Amino acid sequence: MAITQAHQQTRILVQAAAAACEDKKGEDTRILELDPVDSGLSDFFLVTSATNDRQAVAISDEIELRLKHEFGVYPNSVEGRQKGGWILLDYVDFVVHVFLAERRAFYDIERLRKSARPLTPAEFDAELKAALAEKTRAARSKSPAKTIGTAAAKTNAAATPKKAVKKAVAKKAVAKKTPAKKAAAKKTAKKS
Repeated sequence: MAITQAHQQTRILVQAAAAACEDKKGEDTRILELDPVDSGLSDFFLVTSATNDRQAVAISDEIELRLKHEFGVYPNSVEGRQKGGWILLDYVDFVVHVFLAERRAFYDIERLRKSARPLTPAEFDAELKAALAEKTRAARSKSPAKTIGTAAAKTNAAATPKKAVKKAVAKKAVAKKTPAKKAAAKKTAKKS
């Protein structure tokens, strides 16, 4: 699957949000890659569980702060922060759901989105790294002329000092011959 620049940026944001969940001890964090036909506006759901209301608020706050400070991204809307049982952060391209464990079991978003592909943060991270590596390889293979030109320039640059040294030696040899010729010309001039 070809990943566009915008989709890749969304993946990086989701990855950062998942890391924030892990840092605040969110449990059973899952990333649902939504089917484009079924999803409407969002590409991903990030779902995590908290053991109590305070932890749920702390997780959502950490996600919001991290994305704001590292990427300058703010949620479009935030729902449920007052009660803490189910907090929803809507970033348009992805939506974060922070549940209390019993609420998550009751609503079972993973089951409601059957067409979504569930991923753990580690699997998601591995896919992102593979996509970035593939993109880098593709970019490098697109311009072989540049690499050949660069290699030729390096070869020429390496050869240039040798040529310059040879020219300098040749000039010195010519310079030495010139005074000898002048001295020989003076001797012949004196004899005459």
